[in-house]
Amino acid sequence: MADSVPSRELRRQFGDIDIYLFDQLLRGRFDKRWRVLDAGCGDGRNLTYFLRHGFECFAVDDDPDAIRHVRKLAAELAPVLPHDHFRVADIAHLPWADASMDAVISSAVLHFVDDEAHFGALVVEMWRVLAPDGLFFGRLASNIGLEDQVGAARRRVRIPDGSDRFVVDEAMLREWTDRLGGHLIDPIKTTNVEGKRAMTTWCVVKTSAGK
Repeated sequence: MADSVPSRELRRQFGDIDIYLFDQLLRGRFDKRWRVLDAGCGDGRNLTYFLRHGFECFAVDDDPDAIRHVRKLAAELAPVLPHDHFRVADIAHLPWADASMDAVISSAVLHFVDDEAHFGALVVEMWRVLAPDGLFFGRLASNIGLEDQVGAARRRVRIPDGSDRFVVDEAMLREWTDRLGGHLIDPIKTTNVEGKRAMTTWCVVKTSAGK
């Protein structure tokens, strides 16, 4: 009976996956997108399901300990994947070819950039490796709903929870969607956590004409 505890089974299958990424899975967004890159993977919390279910996973992080952890996780769940699918690297200089990924995950990464130029460099590079009809999944801090406390977007600020984040707003995300030549597959959605921080989900598909 203990083995059938729902929370335990869900964690075994999905790890600590971002709930909004889980939503994309449920809605079929990964049904035909099998080459998945987690850019800024951390300990691999968003990769457990993909590794368990035959996806060709790739990951990058600038922390060697994070990549060691992800390689260990992959060795347990998907031992056929080469170690060099998981690399220590800067997201601004990804070690993969143009249009080589069906999906790129960027969860809680882009709000650590220094400024809008840095933000743009990372987004453009992740877009470069995304194939036509590929999905970009971004989850990042914004000022949406917190404008009175946080002020203007497109800059690094101290948000009410006491952390320093680069924040975006809806206009900036729409501008970047157009600049990339993609289209929003979902409306831009924001979760406001007790007025202390706002996290926004940005899901963009690369059209065949995407840059």
